[in-house]
Amino acid sequence: MSTPSYKESLHHLQVELVKLQKHLIASDLPLLVIFEGRDAAGKDGVIKRIVEHLSPRETRVVALGKPSDQEQQSWYFQRYVAHLPKAQEMVLMNRSWYNRAGVERVMGFCSDAQYREFIATVVDFEALLSKSGVQIVKYYLDIDRDEQAKRLQARRDDPLKQWKISPIDAVAQERWDDYSQARNTMLLQTHSNVCPWTIVNANNKKRARLAVIRHLLQQVESPAKLFDFKEPNPELIFSFHEKHLTSGQIAP
Repeated sequence: MSTPSYKESLHHLQVELVKLQKHLIASDLPLLVIFEGRDAAGKDGVIKRIVEHLSPRETRVVALGKPSDQEQQSWYFQRYVAHLPKAQEMVLMNRSWYNRAGVERVMGFCSDAQYREFIATVVDFEALLSKSGVQIVKYYLDIDRDEQAKRLQARRDDPLKQWKISPIDAVAQERWDDYSQARNTMLLQTHSNVCPWTIVNANNKKRARLAVIRHLLQQVESPAKLFDFKEPNPELIFSFHEKHLTSGQIAP
């Protein structure tokens, strides 16, 4: 995708996002958008383009760090509840409670019992939020192993991206298969009719960003013809199904 074409499409979609936000505010709707994916999958970039021209008073990006000792002793979802959207707000989570099914599971930061409890309760937790009026949209950004390797190296080479480097990055490639297994289990166990997973092929950053925004604009109930945009490419973004784990549509 050429840079001029990308910028033109992005600008048009960002105008539509402003319309979406006006609709959320006028209708007192809370919207929670969750972004998960491997290290270097492009979550920061997608979120940046979504919020770039939105009102900061009604838009929040949540990227929580390591839990404190007190938080580790509390109900797992408790620290996330404090960041849920209020009426008229859009909250975008750059990683979420699904840390327990991904990084924590693979790196041994949680016990087997804690993991099993999370898997057994998260669908009900999300259903409760949905019944309370919070709309949840969940994206998993998927990249292949070679693309991740290139992006992680780019982080190390670029002095402006040093803040992105973490100890987790150092073993991302080494633990690739472990992360794949954790991802597969997470998707299978936590994909539901109420809060389904949407998979994004994020090997091409520009196309992935546009696809996510187009898809997000479709998810909020709104007056007919409120938004004006092309349909998202179904080869780039699609609702999860078990068959995708073996069809090649999700990186092994």
